[in-house]
Amino acid sequence: MLHRILIILTVVTVVLFNNDIKAQDPEFSQFYANPLYLNPALAGANICPRIAINYRNQWPGLAKSFITYNGSYDQYIDKIYGGIGVLVNVDNAGSGILKTTMASLMYAFSLRAAENLYINMAIQGTFYQKSLNWDLLQFGDQIDPQQGFILPTAETPPDNTSVIFPDFAAGVAFGWKGILHGGVAVHHLTEPNMAFYDQNENKLPMKITGHLGVNINLEGSSIGFAEDNEPKFYIAPNLLYQQQGDFHQLNAGVYIIRLPIVIGTWFRHNFENADAIIALVGINYKNLNIGYSYDITLSKLKSNTGGAHEVSVAWHFNCIEKRRKIRAIKAPGF
Repeated sequence: MLHRILIILTVVTVVLFNNDIKAQDPEFSQFYANPLYLNPALAGANICPRIAINYRNQWPGLAKSFITYNGSYDQYIDKIYGGIGVLVNVDNAGSGILKTTMASLMYAFSLRAAENLYINMAIQGTFYQKSLNWDLLQFGDQIDPQQGFILPTAETPPDNTSVIFPDFAAGVAFGWKGILHGGVAVHHLTEPNMAFYDQNENKLPMKITGHLGVNINLEGSSIGFAEDNEPKFYIAPNLLYQQQGDFHQLNAGVYIIRLPIVIGTWFRHNFENADAIIALVGINYKNLNIGYSYDITLSKLKSNTGGAHEVSVAWHFNCIEKRRKIRAIKAPGF
């Protein structure tokens, strides 16, 4: 138990007092089950409206130290030539010691760049609130050898226990013939300051994401998808790269889809070390997608953290079929 407490305290101390180490965004393993969080250019990429809800419990062996909730809605609207999206994310670290809440609006302009090539270009505005529950923090100078954490601390409380700031992002995504899809997103364009101490600067570093995938149809002679018709049996290899500050990560994975069942696996590699293998199983039945994934930790933390559990639920609404110039970008559901 003491070892778990020390790990959590170390994480919080880094966030509060260290100006040289930059924070990273919460991370999800079911990348495409959380499309608006991955890339704002995926707003409306499904054409019909959809709602997505995501839950992630990272490192449950550390007394629920990182729990993240996410919800989004998006759809394509003909009159504005693009998709709109709403995204809300709540991240709790250290059993409520550090809480981050964000709410975003985004618009993705859609165009047909060439025959069977569709491109979305997006902008995103976000409202952030980061809150610290100082009363839950415990420091080394509070420890009594016999009775534990009972002594007052000499640490200086922050000037603010809540900071609020705007943030902006942009992205582009494309789909070609239902075979190839990909995109690039840049979050935290202005690198806002989120320090709790007035004299400190703790920037939220810019995050760059690149993703690319291929859909290989295992039915018939065509490897792609016919318009508005998803095959029942196909595989989908994918690559995803993320960079934020000094942090670099590459994810490589593959989905095997035999509707209504989806199974998948990813290998997550931080450039400094191998991080995790992600195992996923999902159900894609009519309008409903339900997915569960588990991160098998490969780093030195594997004996203490308990990996990570993630659950996603999405509902795809039916919409009136029209003669559209724009077609859906066929990204995986998970």
